[in-house]
Amino acid sequence: MGCCLLTLVLLGASRLADVIWWVVRPGYWQAAFVNWPIVWWAWPTLGIIFLPWTTLMYVIVYPSGVSFFEWILIAVSLLIDISSYGSGYRANAQRA
Repeated sequence: MGCCLLTLVLLGASRLADVIWWVVRPGYWQAAFVNWPIVWWAWPTLGIIFLPWTTLMYVIVYPSGVSFFEWILIAVSLLIDISSYGSGYRANAQRA
């Protein structure tokens, strides 16, 4: 039971961190996404739902300007998000 609880906390930690940070410091989020098309809050909302680690990393690195090294960090975050979807698919396939 403890292992399952720890796994749920770790999987939801990025989304929880995103939401808490958005509520506490909305200026960071608005600055990071204000130049994107559509309304500024739509992209972070979609990011929290589908790519939480990538969205979190983008907001972290945005204020100092996104350089080459920071794009690498964002790419690693994207790989983490994508791998979480892939591992869930693989686990369901093995169960069947």
